[in-house]
Amino acid sequence: MLSWKRALRPLTAALLAVAIGLAPAATAHAAAPSSGWNNWSCKPSTAHPRPVVLVHGTFGNSVDNWLSLAPYLVKRGYCVFSLDYGQLPGVPFFHGLGPVAKSAEQLDTYVDRVLTATGAGEVDLVGHSQGGMMPRHYLKFLGGADKVNALVGLAPDNHGTTLHGLTGLLKYFPGAADLLNSATPGLADQMAGSAFLTKLNEGGDTVPGVRYTVIATKYDEVVTPWRSAFLDGPNVKNVTLQDLCAIDLSEHVAIGLFDRIAYHEVVNALDPAKAKPTTCASVFD
Repeated sequence: MLSWKRALRPLTAALLAVAIGLAPAATAHAAAPSSGWNNWSCKPSTAHPRPVVLVHGTFGNSVDNWLSLAPYLVKRGYCVFSLDYGQLPGVPFFHGLGPVAKSAEQLDTYVDRVLTATGAGEVDLVGHSQGGMMPRHYLKFLGGADKVNALVGLAPDNHGTTLHGLTGLLKYFPGAADLLNSATPGLADQMAGSAFLTKLNEGGDTVPGVRYTVIATKYDEVVTPWRSAFLDGPNVKNVTLQDLCAIDLSEHVAIGLFDRIAYHEVVNALDPAKAKPTTCASVFD
């Protein structure tokens, strides 16, 4: 008879395979992207007075996750910055695997650095997947609400994920959950019903003084069920990508990595006073 550890291997492989879909293949890690973001001499303009901090997803990093969105925002006049967080020792490029609460502390430090460099009073945060959920810990427990105007999430796992029921199988393998939590705590924290998410969502999804926008896709294969991305509370706008463009087939990865329809809605969320309708034609904007 197979030992439980051998039986667990297919499940573990499936969990990691789905999670790794949150990021493209690793590329050479560039400290200073040539497209104009992470420019520490950038000063916000009157039109765009708040710098934008991009928060990558699980298995992503500060460059790969933003090769399309960062230049898109820079071209529109924003000061744009991106951080790495959730690194594990000996694991290059693929980040967001450490405890989510610790990752929120890294975001706290990074936002302070951006505010000091730019002289701005607040930032706007845009995050993909875990990067759209993790900042909520920063806002709720680390004083981030005083430094953040808006949080925009692209397919965020705000209420965790079941990975189409795969996470429910862990209970049939004694010690499996402990193994996942010790090896990749960032993944364990994102499972629906985790202690981290239970604490995060107790007492309401939002905090006063911050505007929230969630952009989700019906074809999300990582955050399941896909509507679990949505938030409840004041100052919340939940958007379904296919309501903006019915023929947009972007799933979890594409919505963050290259979907210009989603990007158009991100810009609307950053500057709602100048928002323009997002349609299928927004891909050409």
